[in-house]
Amino acid sequence: QVQLAESGGQLVQAGGSLRLSCAASGGIFRNYDMGWFRQAPGKEREFVAYIRWIGGITSYEESVKGRFTISRDNAKKTAYLQMNSLKPEDTAVYYCAAARGVRENVAFAREYDYWGQGTQVTVSS
Repeated sequence: QVQLAESGGQLVQAGGSLRLSCAASGGIFRNYDMGWFRQAPGKEREFVAYIRWIGGITSYEESVKGRFTISRDNAKKTAYLQMNSLKPEDTAVYYCAAARGVRENVAFAREYDYWGQGTQVTVSS
């Protein structure tokens, strides 16, 4: 059983930056693929970024490519999402998720076995 806790969300102006953290406990963090998703009010949860458990392989949703960077520190059992050049449309609750192994598509929420409670990111124009 893995517990995930996000932090780092806050109100920021458009063009600003934030770094979200996802601290894991209760499992062998380095064995899990990690993902970030977000959900805006009235919208479905959507994929943001993914990092494989090994090899540094990453994947991003098209609208965040070049602005967001996912990373992980296995020694600290933490995943990160560095968000630059933030836009008002990035406003959402951001969730981190852990998968024992993605089998089909890293963007599918059903691939992930554990989820955090989310952290609010608000980007003002």
